Amino acid sequence: MSLSTSSEPTSAADETDTEPRPLGEWISRAVFVGGVALTALLFAWGAWQRRWIADDGLIVLRTVRNLLAGNGPVFNAGERVEANTSTLWTYLVYTFGWITQARLEYVVLGIALVLSTAAIVLAMITAKRLYAARISASGSTVLLPAGALVYIAVAPARDFATSGLETCLVLFWIALLALLLLRWAQSTAPSTASILVLAFVAGLGPLVRPEMALLGAAALLMLVLAAGIGWRTRVGVVAAAGAVPVGYQIFRMGYYGLPYPNTAVTKEAGGSEWGQGFDYLQNLVDPYKLWVPVLLLVVAAVVLWRVRGATPSGAPAVAEASRVLRFRIWLRSPAAVVVFVLGSGIVSAVYSIRVGGDFMHGRTLLPALFCLMLPVAVVPVRFPARRDRGDRRATIVSAVSLAAWVSVVGWALWAAGSAGMPNGTVVGRNGIVDERAFYSLETGHAHPIRAEDYLDFPRVRSIAESISATPNGGVVISAGAHDFMYVVPPPGQAPEGGVGHTVFFPMLGMASMNTSLDVRVLDNIGLANPIAAHTDRLTDGRIGHDKDLAPDWVVADAGMVGLHPWIPPFMDERWVADARTALTCPATQDLLASYRSELTWARFKQNLRRSFEFADYRIDRVPAYEIQRCGLGVPQS
Repeated sequence: MSLSTSSEPTSAADETDTEPRPLGEWISRAVFVGGVALTALLFAWGAWQRRWIADDGLIVLRTVRNLLAGNGPVFNAGERVEANTSTLWTYLVYTFGWITQARLEYVVLGIALVLSTAAIVLAMITAKRLYAARISASGSTVLLPAGALVYIAVAPARDFATSGLETCLVLFWIALLALLLLRWAQSTAPSTASILVLAFVAGLGPLVRPEMALLGAAALLMLVLAAGIGWRTRVGVVAAAGAVPVGYQIFRMGYYGLPYPNTAVTKEAGGSEWGQGFDYLQNLVDPYKLWVPVLLLVVAAVVLWRVRGATPSGAPAVAEASRVLRFRIWLRSPAAVVVFVLGSGIVSAVYSIRVGGDFMHGRTLLPALFCLMLPVAVVPVRFPARRDRGDRRATIVSAVSLAAWVSVVGWALWAAGSAGMPNGTVVGRNGIVDERAFYSLETGHAHPIRAEDYLDFPRVRSIAESISATPNGGVVISAGAHDFMYVVPPPGQAPEGGVGHTVFFPMLGMASMNTSLDVRVLDNIGLANPIAAHTDRLTDGRIGHDKDLAPDWVVADAGMVGLHPWIPPFMDERWVADARTALTCPATQDLLASYRSELTWARFKQNLRRSFEFADYRIDRVPAYEIQRCGLGVPQS
């Protein structure tokens, strides 16, 4: 019995043309699925081999501990300071920590590994959709991993696939946003629900990481300006995109008294350090010769243009339409999505370079590299087919595409086995370090993950010992020695139970995760210490560490004894006394009250009104100069 509904006979020629096609499609699909699975497995395995949690990752966990304890989203109980850059990452870890009740270090390790691997998978699926029409039409063309291999071959990509930082979430969000945009662009009639989901995901950008607001805003502009979307849907897009970030922004300004995380104040995110930024770019490009795969993939892109098939668009072409209308129609096309993704990579790279990059090798350039590699995460490689015999153009296309892919694979194998950043464990003149290798060396643990792994970092164990040995409390200050800390005591007779401890230590994460939540932990850089954050940057300081508050300020602020022999010999009695006076500056008192005073409705409204004023406020790190700046008189000599 024939299942054909046609009365016309099928010729032998037709059978020859049509029979191999289903088999070719099956082979193409199998090759793609196998490539995705292999790439994801290699990345997950490589990330696991380099698993760790950074000191900055432990900072996030301190905030999560306070959330779980009911102290609110704070670093130190009683001080409303947003010490984490990624809001969504903090609450994601908190949610899974609360659900699983598992150890937080293992919770964050699992989430990071899953999101990092999922980001690679989504990137490859997105790239496949770009070439789907051509692949389904020809069994001689298969999709093979290319840009995805470039990304996972770079050591920082595997390092920060765990690390406890929000890099994994940033990459996952970018990949998800690109996939949703492409689905919208390729749909002939996208549903309102799918558009609103896309808008919601795009709107999460500033909560993923503040600078991701640029990418989210660009995606939303594409949605709002594209042709074929009614005004009601546009209103829905704005509402869906803005509900969560706008609501949180109001909360942030009223609760913390700042319009952005305290980390942005600390690192002067609006400043410019172009020279240092280009050094940071070179620090990533040179060890892996990243220009090699870029050139190879440019060649591959040219080949893709030659072998491209019909590119479905969500809107019909209008030959006689105005330029504006043609542009609005183009916005809902795969080409526009590719431009968006590549543009996002360029914008991300420029922003990172502008602010001076980072002190961690490659970290802040990873989103840019990921974006640039996403459209070619997989590439069509055309193998010569029987029907191509005698077709010189088809033969050249096949040879070039295959040669480019083989070369990318060869480079990836070399890069994955390379040593990475030279002298990565040494903090050189540019201040950049291979953070994972540095902490592995300093702690003696190949995979420092748990908080107690960092007890073997210089001076951390002595922090816990010093707290235990001084029940009356005091300020614990690093002495610079490997196993010794000074404890500045409170004046007079301490009350029963003591006055509590304040730890002053630059490695904020390891110090805070190895102490109880009733211990106040501050740093000289300002991540959890607004007094330090609101000082000016040091000229030519190490990027990300270019603020340095003297311990005299902490002793004065905590009300401890400010005289020798109770203070360390490297501290100055005059500085402590001047710092006490400087802290009485009315504007500084307003700043302190914004995050220390009881959170009443009146305080919330005042913080909301003055948040930008507080963000711009700066003090002089030298107490005597701060006294003069604030008009408190002339310090005593």
